[in-house]
Amino acid sequence: MKFSASLLAQIVLATTAFAAPSSKERLASRVARREAGRLSSQPKIPGSGLVPTPETTNSTHPTEFSSNWSGAVLIAGSGTFKTVTGTFTVPTPREPSGSTSSHSSSAWVGIDGDTCGSAILQTGVDFTVSGTRTSFDAWFEWFPAAAVDFTGFSVSAGDSITATVTASSTTSGTATLTNHRTGASVSHSFTRQPALCQENAEWIVEDFEEGGSLVPLSNFGTVTFTGASAGGASLSGATIINMEQNGRVLTSASAIKQLRISLTKNSLSLTGTPFNPFVHAVKL
Repeated sequence: MKFSASLLAQIVLATTAFAAPSSKERLASRVARREAGRLSSQPKIPGSGLVPTPETTNSTHPTEFSSNWSGAVLIAGSGTFKTVTGTFTVPTPREPSGSTSSHSSSAWVGIDGDTCGSAILQTGVDFTVSGTRTSFDAWFEWFPAAAVDFTGFSVSAGDSITATVTASSTTSGTATLTNHRTGASVSHSFTRQPALCQENAEWIVEDFEEGGSLVPLSNFGTVTFTGASAGGASLSGATIINMEQNGRVLTSASAIKQLRISLTKNSLSLTGTPFNPFVHAVKL
């Protein structure tokens, strides 16, 4: 991968309602799950393979499927990425049509987790809906340890959040969140952690894991990462990741030109029956 001068970028992820069975979904409240310490962001999990990987019209933006990630990732040699940042507006999550239980998603930036899955330095915000209640949790994580909530850092729908991770070495670094509405900033320092490869930089909305299983995914509407940068690396060669679970493509992205990737509505049918997919757009 060739790199150019520092480039600000914009990454957009959008969804529309998707009906999913939820009669057996019995998740506790978001706070209780956090207190139990059982929540964890995970490395990218490949898709089921039931849907062929789409061809891309722009070779600078290859496309992949994942069952838990949706967004954009830069892939380079070991030791390349030292810092990743991006700003997003916290969405108001909604339950997919026909669902009545807790649903969640998480927006974050991070280093590693794609081609290098042994460790991830990341930080972001979870957004959860359960009936008429919504909740938001700001967190930091150095995978494989579980995510930990920042304390005393309030987040609400509509807040503009800048997330930054910086690796001072392969085993130490910081995770920082800034809420531009409140002016508050919070940071956590890591030392003596499992070694990063520093070969991936990501801007992701994730269906994260709880108790060893992916949580039911919320309809997060639109999440836009602005000011996306990775220490001066060019974002023009980013890989686009679409979320696909059990043959259902929940997100769809298409590259229009080198520095812009715009949403397209997925028209895929399963066994001849149209379904209502999420729509995912990424704009660089």
